[in-house]
Amino acid sequence: MNKLRLGINIDHVATIRNARGGVHPDPVRAAKIAVKAGADGITAHLREDRRHISDQDIRRLKKEIKKPLNLEMAATEEMLNIALSTKPHAACIVPEKRQEVTTEGGLDVVGQFSLLNNYIRKLQKAKIRVSLFIDPEPEQIHAAALAGADVIELHTGQYCKLKGKAQKTELKRLQNGALLADQLMLECHAGHGLTFDNVAPVAAIPQIMELNIGHFLIGEAVFLGLTDAVKRMKQLMKAARA
Repeated sequence: MNKLRLGINIDHVATIRNARGGVHPDPVRAAKIAVKAGADGITAHLREDRRHISDQDIRRLKKEIKKPLNLEMAATEEMLNIALSTKPHAACIVPEKRQEVTTEGGLDVVGQFSLLNNYIRKLQKAKIRVSLFIDPEPEQIHAAALAGADVIELHTGQYCKLKGKAQKTELKRLQNGALLADQLMLECHAGHGLTFDNVAPVAAIPQIMELNIGHFLIGEAVFLGLTDAVKRMKQLMKAARA
């Protein structure tokens, strides 16, 4: 059975910091605590409007964190230049709307194929692994493979919102998407909205290699502490995979 990695998104530590300005709480400190607690990597989304993570945060994370840094970013020229200068381990390309509260859905790789194909090549030339954040739709997964992506990250937000039979149907879509990705030689990750209560069925999908979880764990850290929140999530993932 493939080992399932946990990437911790520390964006919302920066959200709290930015609510009052200053330097506290420090997202880089949070990243270090998460790594010590068992995180296999750190994810941070540098948005166009810099609503949480800043350019300086990204530079510090790359310099101070020993685990892989996954830079979430929109497919813009500005973000490409930042990635090429910072050289994160991986870049996860996500759709981005200035007015959205959080990422609302996956990339339209089919509709943006030429743009993304060119973008991916520039990042890969700099030895940066490229992931595309997409919905579990076969046409998008096929397009991601054709565009040259190394990884896809399946959007689990819809699965997390649904209940009962509808949730089981969405879980089946994720299972089928992960299987297709594996057949197309794409490494498969998943994330968005995962919690202690809903992570197990996704973690049990054998083709998924990594889960990226942020908002929930930063929220739970208020009650449990970040170390215990990360450890509990890792335990749940391990149990589900077993």
